[in-house]
Amino acid sequence: MISRRSFLSGATALVSASAVPRGALGQIPEPTSSTSPVTAPPSSPPNGSPFKPVVTLNGWSLPWRLNDGIKEFHLVAEPVEREIASGMAAHFWGYNGQSPGPTIECVEGDRVRIFVTNKLPEYTTIHWHGVRVPNGMDGVAGLTQPAIRPGETWIYEFDMNHAGTFMYHPHADEMVQMAMGMMGLIIVHPKDPNTLSVDRDFAFLMSAYNIEPGSYTPRVNTHTDFNLWTWNSRVFPGISSLNVRQGDRVRIRIGNLTMTNHPIHLHGHSFEVTGTDGGWVPETARWPEATIDIGVGQVRVIELIADSEGDWAFHCHKTHHTMNAMSHDVLTSIGVNFEEAAKKLRGLIPGYMVMGDKGMAEMASMNMELPENTLPMMSGEGPYGPIGMGGMFTVFKVRAEQSHNDYSDPGWYESPEGTTAYLSKE
Repeated sequence: MISRRSFLSGATALVSASAVPRGALGQIPEPTSSTSPVTAPPSSPPNGSPFKPVVTLNGWSLPWRLNDGIKEFHLVAEPVEREIASGMAAHFWGYNGQSPGPTIECVEGDRVRIFVTNKLPEYTTIHWHGVRVPNGMDGVAGLTQPAIRPGETWIYEFDMNHAGTFMYHPHADEMVQMAMGMMGLIIVHPKDPNTLSVDRDFAFLMSAYNIEPGSYTPRVNTHTDFNLWTWNSRVFPGISSLNVRQGDRVRIRIGNLTMTNHPIHLHGHSFEVTGTDGGWVPETARWPEATIDIGVGQVRVIELIADSEGDWAFHCHKTHHTMNAMSHDVLTSIGVNFEEAAKKLRGLIPGYMVMGDKGMAEMASMNMELPENTLPMMSGEGPYGPIGMGGMFTVFKVRAEQSHNDYSDPGWYESPEGTTAYLSKE
C-alpha cells in the first residue's frame, strides 16, 4: 500500500546549517511510503527530462516534486517490517516503510534537493555512495556534517553531474544501521534518453542478515556468519523473477552492501559488464562473462541480449548463499548408519527423523514443523519438483510472446519436444 505520511516537525537544513522556520514546514514535500514486497511496475516520469525508468526487484521508485526546476525527494529513516519471504518477516531499519529504501531516479544534470527525516531512536546521516557531491553534502557524521538527531529533518542539495548506478546508506553508527537494513539505490539516467538505451532495466541491492529462528531482529554484531543472503532484503522463493521478451536488450544493476563478495551467475546467456559505481565502462573495455564477482561496496551493471527462451537460473555461485536459515554448527554425517540410534530416539522423541546421512537433498521436500518466523533451508517448487534453493536465487524468464512493456510472470516454460534431458531406459 502506498500512503501519505504526515511530516515530523522540528527541521534543520543542511544547506544552511540552521533550523527551518516553523512557517516554512509546509514547503517540505510530504513523504510517500510503501510496505509491499511486490515489484512495482515502472511508471513514466511525470515531469522533468524524459528517461526509461528502472524496475527495482521487490521494490519501487520514490516520487519527487518539481520545485522551480529542482527535483525534491523526501526520505524518512525509520523502523520498518519487511517480509523476507512468505512465512518470515524481519524488524529492520529502513526508509519510507521499507528496507531497502525506495530507488531514487533522476537525470544527468538534474539539481536535486533531498529531505531526510530521522524517526530512528538514534542519530543518522546519509552518504551518497559513488555520487560526486560537494564535501559538505557527503554525509559522514562528525567529518562533513553534524549528525541528524531523532526528530530532525536535514536537507541535502546538489547537482547530479554524472550518469550511473549509485547507492545511499548511513555514515553514522554504520555497522548497526546497515546491519539493520538501511540502504537504497540511486539511478542517474543519461541526459540523452537514446544514449545507452535498453528494453528492460532491472536493479537490486545485495544484503545479508543474521536472524535466528524464532526472532525478528538481526544480530547486528555478526560480521561474517550470516544465515540470510538477500536481494533487496528478500530470499528465494520470495525474490521476483526477471521477466523479459526474447530478443530484448536487458540491463541488470547490482549493488553489494554485504560483508563479502558475490560471484553472480546467469544460466543460458553471456553478458558484458557495462557499468560500475564509478560510471559507465567504454565499449572497448567490455568483455563477455557468464559470472561476475561483485566485491563489498561495489556496483556492477551487466547487459545482454535475451536470445535464449526458457527459465534460466540467476544466482550467487557461493553455494551457502543459496540457502536459508543455516546453522554453522551442524556436523557432517554422510555415510553414518543411524538406524539403531534412531529406533531408540523415536522412543524418546516421537516422529524423530534421521537427516543428513545420505546428503541434504531431502530437505527440499520435507514439510517439517519449523520454529516461529523462520524459513526452510531449501525451498521453492518448479515444474518438475522441488528446486531446493534459497537465498540469492531467482529465475530469468525469457519468452517470445512476452509483450514489450509486460513485466508479469509468464509461468513455467514448456520446452519444445526433444529438447529436454530424459531418463535412460537401459
